[in-house]
Amino acid sequence: MTEFAYFCGHEQFQPETLVEHARLAEQAGFDWLVVSEHFHPWVDDVSSSGYAFATIAAMAMVTEKVQIATGVTTPLFRYHPGVIAQATATLDRLSNGRFNLGVGTGENLNEGPLGLPFPKYAERAARMKEALIIMRRLLDGEKLSFEGEYYSTDRAKLYSPPTRYVPIWMAAGGPKSAALAATHADGIITSVKVPEETRERVIDPAHTAAEEAGKPDPRILASRWSILAHDGDEAWEALGAWRGLRAPGRLEAVDPMELRVRADEMDREEILSRYSIVRGPADYIETYSPLVEFGAEVVTIQTTSLDQEKTIAMLGSEVLPELRSRAKSSP
Repeated sequence: MTEFAYFCGHEQFQPETLVEHARLAEQAGFDWLVVSEHFHPWVDDVSSSGYAFATIAAMAMVTEKVQIATGVTTPLFRYHPGVIAQATATLDRLSNGRFNLGVGTGENLNEGPLGLPFPKYAERAARMKEALIIMRRLLDGEKLSFEGEYYSTDRAKLYSPPTRYVPIWMAAGGPKSAALAATHADGIITSVKVPEETRERVIDPAHTAAEEAGKPDPRILASRWSILAHDGDEAWEALGAWRGLRAPGRLEAVDPMELRVRADEMDREEILSRYSIVRGPADYIETYSPLVEFGAEVVTIQTTSLDQEKTIAMLGSEVLPELRSRAKSSP
């Protein structure tokens, strides 16, 4: 059965606001919260950048049922993978077994500002492989001495262990990450623009890699960006905190000001064309139905508007029921 997640963006809202959004999202009927984790946001003028692990702990206190996942954190530079395992175990306990760890290879916005390196993808992927091994073994209760190319541990152990098996999900946008996630993680987090392209570049390679490794098919958490607006001006205003996300050089940038300047120099229509513009419940249903039909276990509604609280309520009352109905009828 498909479940539905609401996206909580630290780059747009202050942490205390996100805690309230989490409460409202559970009240509206969402099954999951997917929470972004960044050091710097995408622009510097209308943005935020709270510490996600503290926010998630507060979210766990004001909710009872929703699963909560990082979407995503990078256990490669700012954080040793052992520290992320410790944070994961603590959040699992505070949430009564509702936390899921979502990881990815990251952006320089989160590493460069702290004077840390941000190497090419090949090294980041190699680091991720070691990180996944370390985190899994620690979360599974091992006292771990590990000597890798990038990380080491000396009899490391989690003395506040998780209360149950904590799933690790890895972000993948192409076949290499999909294969790594399929062989070393429990699930894949993928952002879908064109479903068939995602199937070809992510899902099929993941299935192949899992089969070759003798592992079960990875679980799929699929997200899609949308903007609730009635015209281009409203859409641009609603997109404010996220417009740098589509600016050139986003992976390598350090200063959100640079991405804001680049985005504002671009044609607005070009940037907006990279998002789904929705005008109401019917558009939301049509935008997210393909992800349901796609076979994702979790579908994340990653949306922004000028009144986020009102949008959450509308999604709960007018969108989720229809999407659940369609999920039931999907093969």
